[in-house]
Amino acid sequence: ITVNGDNPATVELGSTYTDAGATSDGGETVVSVGTVDTNSVGTYTITYTATDAAGNVGTATRTVNVVDTTAPVITITGDNPATVELGETYIDAGATATDLDTVSVTQAPINVDVFVVGSYTVTYFATDASGNTATATRTVNVVDTTAPVVTLTGAATVTVELGDTYTDAGATSDGGETVTSSGTVDTNT
Repeated sequence: ITVNGDNPATVELGSTYTDAGATSDGGETVVSVGTVDTNSVGTYTITYTATDAAGNVGTATRTVNVVDTTAPVITITGDNPATVELGETYIDAGATATDLDTVSVTQAPINVDVFVVGSYTVTYFATDASGNTATATRTVNVVDTTAPVVTLTGAATVTVELGDTYTDAGATSDGGETVTSSGTVDTNT
């Protein structure tokens, strides 16, 4: 018996396997026994048998290796890029992964500093049971779209005697931003 095609043969997990068969030198019918489960990584054997008119039996085997060389596909949950307001709490929405094999998703430590405006990256990793890996990233933008609240120091209305010197008490902002003032007070008029 001559096994046709590759021996051993390799097929990707989840693909369709079509056996190339075998032939006998005397033209006898070749019968094959064995199955290949392309949904499970592993090694499978197909046995070929042929019997001639004199009752002589010939056999041959083919090894079929079902392998997983395909990386998982990571899907980021929620917005990407994501936006968080300065000073607010950032809660990551996570990610999922799909694969024909068992797969797990892990995440690098989140390094989003919600107290510093900027762009940050959250990285996700997926590894399937065969050791194939994939990565995906989410961009998180920390933004400041809220106007500062300015609070006057002292009274909002001040009375100054004509000719005296006026010294402004100033103001502060809730976020520590620099507060500038404009305008003049003419105490001589």
